[in-house]
Amino acid sequence: MSLIKYESPIREPLVDGHKTYHDVTEDICHTIEAKPTRLWYIGFGISVALLMFGVYSVYREVTYGIGQWNVNRTIGWGWDITNFVWWVGIGHAGTLISAILLLFRQGWRTGVNRAAEAMTIFAVMCAGQFPIFHMGRVWMAFFTLPYPNTRGPLWPNFNSPLMWDVFAISTYFTVSLLFWYSGLIPDLATVRDRAKTKLRKHLYGIASFGWTGSTKHWQRHESLSLVLAGLSTPLVLSVHTIVSFDFATSIVPGWHTTIFPPYFVAGAIFSGFAMVQTLMLILRKVMNLDQYITLGHIEAMNKVIVLTGSIVGCAYLTELFMAWYSMVPYEQEHFFKYRIAGPYGWSYWLMMTCNVISPQLFWFKKLRRNIAFTFIMSIVVNIGMWFERFVIIVTSVYRDYLPSSWSIYYRPSIWEIGFYMGTFGLFFTCFFLFAKYFPVIAIAEIKHVLKTTGETYKNDMEGLEKMSDEQFYELTHHDHHDSSVKVAQH
Repeated sequence: MSLIKYESPIREPLVDGHKTYHDVTEDICHTIEAKPTRLWYIGFGISVALLMFGVYSVYREVTYGIGQWNVNRTIGWGWDITNFVWWVGIGHAGTLISAILLLFRQGWRTGVNRAAEAMTIFAVMCAGQFPIFHMGRVWMAFFTLPYPNTRGPLWPNFNSPLMWDVFAISTYFTVSLLFWYSGLIPDLATVRDRAKTKLRKHLYGIASFGWTGSTKHWQRHESLSLVLAGLSTPLVLSVHTIVSFDFATSIVPGWHTTIFPPYFVAGAIFSGFAMVQTLMLILRKVMNLDQYITLGHIEAMNKVIVLTGSIVGCAYLTELFMAWYSMVPYEQEHFFKYRIAGPYGWSYWLMMTCNVISPQLFWFKKLRRNIAFTFIMSIVVNIGMWFERFVIIVTSVYRDYLPSSWSIYYRPSIWEIGFYMGTFGLFFTCFFLFAKYFPVIAIAEIKHVLKTTGETYKNDMEGLEKMSDEQFYELTHHDHHDSSVKVAQH
């Protein structure tokens, strides 16, 4: 017999195992309700220690000045802006998974979107600190705000892409936070209703804003999700485009190119998906969520990684071609003499290997679905994307137009490294707290796809599909009052 189906029978289920709605709630809420494990305390302790090292490194820089960093006459940015651009890029995958895949009705996003959204918020929190402390006199930061003052012509320079960054990053953070929190509300209400103590019930009750699960609440929730997704979608493209303007609007050789905006956006999605893979594979193992974060989810994200990695590789080759084709000696020297073969040539080839060559292995299905290989590759990609930003910044400014202004070989100081490690501490401190006290997978959204894309449904549909018309007629008409039960059982 033939049945009208809205899901391709070839697609694998999004939820493995014969799960019921109750099973979904139990599996995801178990971590919140159980006491923290020793492993959680160890990870949280390491994260807090890194955060404290970062705080002390920032204290040194604020107290004694920017001279605590090894930025010098020509390399005025060094690790600071490298880390800023890297962290902003990490935050891109969360919004893309949440907003764009929601608008395109991609069901596979449901297993990973919650943790990816949280990752976005924590990454943007880390990124925003670097430009602030790079100011040096951070207590004068209010000078950048446009308000009436008695300082004469001292007003923010709205022609500066660095000022555009302030508006882009703050908008991105605000919308991402709203999107993440509005999605959490139904699940926080579930945790509230299951709470055993008065304090937990009270706190989760405040956090869930009195959610009752009524039809009106769900209608408003879905409307808000679509509105925020519509606002977030252009942000995915605009934020890293504006970050790329920090470089592309200058006349520095190696920066002055129009390919930067699309290439930065592709690179941000590339590194963001790699970080999502790193975090989700750890969560999948530690919290026994392999039936919700399936091999299908991992393979889908690896497909995005190989696509964006190929776009980034194409951009690298385009840069080399344009440097050659332009016949501008400064451009040619920077790319062919200083980047590929200069003192920093090792970083360029490390970037090319990690970002262009290694992701091509994901063309093989066996490797796309291999957990260990995917985990290693996710780390390799993020190392490569960090070196991409390092290559763009350092190798473009350490040999300027004038040989008299060329700088010595740049190495970061311990306090620059400490600041960077401190942001890792902040990121993982927040992520450990999130994983312990919030549902890391969207319970309501998993239940929404369970009916149509769960393993039980898939098996039932395949069984009905193979039945003959006579068998189906006998099943549904043999005993009228019991037919609905039999169909449900099959």
